[in-house]
Amino acid sequence: MTVSEVDLCRGATPPNVIVIYSDDQGSLDLNCYGSTDLHTPNLDRLADQGVRFTQMYSPSAICSASRAGLLTGRFPARAGVPGNVSSTQGVAGMPSDEITLAELLKTRGYTTGHVGKWHLGYTPDTMPNGQGFDSSFGHMGGCIDNYSHFFYWVGPNRHDLWRNGTEIHRDGEFFLDMMVEEGQQFIKANQDKPFFLYWAINAPHYPMQGTAKWRERYKDLPSPRRQYAAFTSTVDEKVGELIGTLEALNLRKNTLVIFQSDHGHSTEERAFWGGGNAGPYRGAKGCLFEGGIRVPSIVSMPGTIPQGQVRNQMAIGCDWFPTIATYCGAKLPNRKYDGKSLTDIIQSGEADSPHDHLFWLLGNPKSGQWAVRQGPWKLLGNARDRGIPRNAPTVDKLFLANLDVNEGEETNLESKHPEVVATLQAIRDKHVADIVRQNELRQKAK
Repeated sequence: MTVSEVDLCRGATPPNVIVIYSDDQGSLDLNCYGSTDLHTPNLDRLADQGVRFTQMYSPSAICSASRAGLLTGRFPARAGVPGNVSSTQGVAGMPSDEITLAELLKTRGYTTGHVGKWHLGYTPDTMPNGQGFDSSFGHMGGCIDNYSHFFYWVGPNRHDLWRNGTEIHRDGEFFLDMMVEEGQQFIKANQDKPFFLYWAINAPHYPMQGTAKWRERYKDLPSPRRQYAAFTSTVDEKVGELIGTLEALNLRKNTLVIFQSDHGHSTEERAFWGGGNAGPYRGAKGCLFEGGIRVPSIVSMPGTIPQGQVRNQMAIGCDWFPTIATYCGAKLPNRKYDGKSLTDIIQSGEADSPHDHLFWLLGNPKSGQWAVRQGPWKLLGNARDRGIPRNAPTVDKLFLANLDVNEGEETNLESKHPEVVATLQAIRDKHVADIVRQNELRQKAK
């Protein structure tokens, strides 16, 4: 199907949409991305049935901000979520005036469901049912123990499992199994009408609680790869179970399935100081070097999207919003979007990236980490290297890399190319000024 034909789908029955968002999954942590010590047959099969991206970037290097970029099509700071949202009940998150994918697709008659992690607000208007989802099941904070469903990481310990804004208790049940069950029920209940399922898997994020089957398989791997691998293969198995339901109901060819990690792997103490695989890329979760933001990403809809192909064009998770809108015949609301439709590059490896450049801001405009990529050049400001879990060396305040020459970003070229630094700095300054101005207007409107 060509892009022009996709546009004509506005009058036809639109496809179902499932977005599967994994959590803290490293840049190369699938067999189809080059990992040789992992067993990920279901996600590898998804890549065989679709298009796999090699230069897909997450909207941010931390959880809440990345999810805001995905669900709004806007740079996270523009969407009001420059960092992580509190995991405390009663704390607001992404502003309710943001328009989410769920709200967009409801204009096309979709039933919308959220299953899994939210981490975008803990008040009625910023929880899923207040942001366009007809149904919601999962946890509102950043992570939970997968058996007790408690958040233990900042005291006091607190239970965090909800259905449609009401707390529920199912102590002892494995949360990843519960997510599969909820996703399957949602698909079956809505199989005769268009549906959108945001299936936000809270893994392989800590606590790394892979099932016994996978712990046995990887018992000879060294720690922390052992724990990480067991949980990653658990994710793969659960994805296979959900997609198997589509196939059993003969819905696979009419369902746009997108899989992507929210950002790079964690090197936090709670993640055993690592375990993920960023390959040649520097950094990890929490920083804007490639290992923190270059992520595995797959899109598949057999019969509509090419199969078994790879795309090397530059893209970002914000792009899924306008891409899904195009496939589903939804008109974008009248506001500024940073994401661009990927339909052209999905159809052809020869198409140009829709982006002249990409921009990231993690934290506040004055002291937060930021990065601009244009062509092979990438400029980072206030950068940190999270790929080294302890005692990481200080990074120069401005760090320039040429990814064509050195994809590992080891060498700072800032002093050798002042003209490139000036160009990228000007792009950054323009984005920051625009975001600050928008946020000031938002505050005045309250």
